Amino acid sequence: MATIKFTDVVKSFDNGKVTVIPNLSLEIADKEFVVLVGPSGCGKSTTLRMIAGLEDITSGELYIDDKKVNDIPPKDRDIAMVFQSYALYPHMTVYKNMAFALKLKKMPKDEIDKKVRWAAKILDIEPYLDRKPRALSGGQRQRVALGRAMVRNPKVFLLDEPLSNLDAKLRTEMRSQITSLHQRLQTTFVYVTHDQTEAMTMADRIVVMDKGVIQQFDTPQILYNEPANMFVAGFIGSPQMNFIDASVVKDNGLKILFSGYEIPAPKEKKEYLEDYIGKDIVLGIRPEHFLSAEEAKSEKDCCTMTVKTEIAEMTGSETNIYFELGGKRHIARIKAEKKICSGDCVKLAFRSTSAHFFDKDTKMSIG
Repeated sequence: MATIKFTDVVKSFDNGKVTVIPNLSLEIADKEFVVLVGPSGCGKSTTLRMIAGLEDITSGELYIDDKKVNDIPPKDRDIAMVFQSYALYPHMTVYKNMAFALKLKKMPKDEIDKKVRWAAKILDIEPYLDRKPRALSGGQRQRVALGRAMVRNPKVFLLDEPLSNLDAKLRTEMRSQITSLHQRLQTTFVYVTHDQTEAMTMADRIVVMDKGVIQQFDTPQILYNEPANMFVAGFIGSPQMNFIDASVVKDNGLKILFSGYEIPAPKEKKEYLEDYIGKDIVLGIRPEHFLSAEEAKSEKDCCTMTVKTEIAEMTGSETNIYFELGGKRHIARIKAEKKICSGDCVKLAFRSTSAHFFDKDTKMSIG
């Protein structure tokens, strides 16, 4: 068992003058891979450091395996932490770096050797055991840091932006390695990142945080398809969701009006949108949910509009089209059927069922 539970946890600095975490209640299940995401300063790393015992809790309670750990020192929590900076001892070989914590526990040499070589084999760093960190690449150093955590066989792995120092290709490779490692070790992983792509591809569940407050805690699929509010909708997804000022009217049915265009209210949202008749709302469309004019021909309940391309980005099989609507810049991602240039007028469409609707005042999702 390696459950983690925060109950009404508050974290303040400077004798209460600065509150980073105002009130955190969160439960992470045994063997779960949970990712904390959010913008810089949202409190995700502070939350991780509280689990590790590197930050004291101002008030509230933290439990690991149903045991209150507020006053238990880091070394007695049976956790292992992997840092962004790797934090390897530069004067020690890879082998000695991985064996160091086990030597401090006075573990027998043959057992240490067995554990180090087991971890090195899994992480494919056996050829580097006699090298020092300076002779390794960034990806190799990160695998050593993971191996050093693995040999301790902890209840919980804590990973604080471990891939942010790597290039794009290495990040992709390491993502799959860490996911495979979690499946193999079958223990609880808590992972902090600012990269929502990492979160979406690795997590069982994601905690989206802003200003120390959990905005939503759910599976990647639900966060993407059913965001709780505009913050989550804008943070999850790349490029981020387009937000367009709109209004709800009743004219031969319930309709959403925006920038001279209209769409019928989706059946599943009608009950909720009825309460907004005559009011302003925010319409949300993900860039990838736009269709080209050709794709929209066979679709029902589509809104088609003509926009002027400000910038067109070819990404291979797709094209990103930047355009202005309602005085704001938006982005559509469509199949690259033909070359589109800046200044071209393009017909775009989207299904009413792919639209999201938000309360303009509260920023919460409607329905």
